[in-house]
Amino acid sequence: NANPNLLVGFDTSDDAGVYRLDAEHALVQTVDFIPPPVEDARMYGQIAAANSLSDVYAMGGTPLTALNLVCFPDKVLPEEMLHAILQGGGEKILEAGATLVGGHSIRDDEPKYGLSVTGMVHPDRIWRNIGAKPGDALILTKAIGTGALFNANRRDGITPAAYEALVSGASRLNRYAAEAVGHLHVHAATDVTGFGLGGHATEMAIGVRFRIQHDAIPVLPGARDAMAAGISTGANAPNRAHCGDRLQFKAPLGQTEQQLHFDPQTSGGLLLALPSSEADEALARIRSGGDAGAVVIGEVLEGSSLVEIV
Repeated sequence: NANPNLLVGFDTSDDAGVYRLDAEHALVQTVDFIPPPVEDARMYGQIAAANSLSDVYAMGGTPLTALNLVCFPDKVLPEEMLHAILQGGGEKILEAGATLVGGHSIRDDEPKYGLSVTGMVHPDRIWRNIGAKPGDALILTKAIGTGALFNANRRDGITPAAYEALVSGASRLNRYAAEAVGHLHVHAATDVTGFGLGGHATEMAIGVRFRIQHDAIPVLPGARDAMAAGISTGANAPNRAHCGDRLQFKAPLGQTEQQLHFDPQTSGGLLLALPSSEADEALARIRSGGDAGAVVIGEVLEGSSLVEIV
């Protein structure tokens, strides 16, 4: 009983659902919430909201409204902490140009916060996570390594510089990168989140072959040190299994370097596939918009649903 107006549903690994209203308007709908990656309550709210809003940008859409989703142990933590979480989230909703229209809260043993977001996109300009074409360049807009770094920060702490790079990246909206390339021919897009760069790349490489240059991948300061010290996440092994033989290491990489590809990201950057002829303009516009670490990390070739790390 497929509804013809459901343009993107859950039959693929896309970042949000898309429902057509008319010839020029379609709703983008997504929901996401996370436990605290940092102790700073306001920063937690900012990161969680940016993470939730990101899926709309990954579809080429513009956020319109948001609903708060809150789980909070009000008998254990002070109410001021909840206020700070919601303040941080509200700041990112405003920055996105969206409107907070309500929400829902429940008591829980652990704080969790995020948003249900509704956005808008033209039905003919939806970015899917499939559709990359041979000849495309692959652009990554944010450095990776958040999973190991958040765990390292919880365990022993990380340097102030590493912490600042971590939270400034995770709290940054993908709005600016998406807007920078909105006029170009983006063939496929996703945001790099819980499945890691490798997992999301394999979901994009349908019917084509991605060749990713390992040395080109931007990595957050301190992430390699944390991984070399044995700090990982509970998602690394499942992410590696999720990729299976669809991801192959052609370069002789050690364990730490391989783990970078399976490190789950919180509010990661966009992974974009667009014509190589547009890559220089795209990078220049993305960087001038504030995502200074954006780089071309690879190319799309003819092949059969494979990601090669070289």
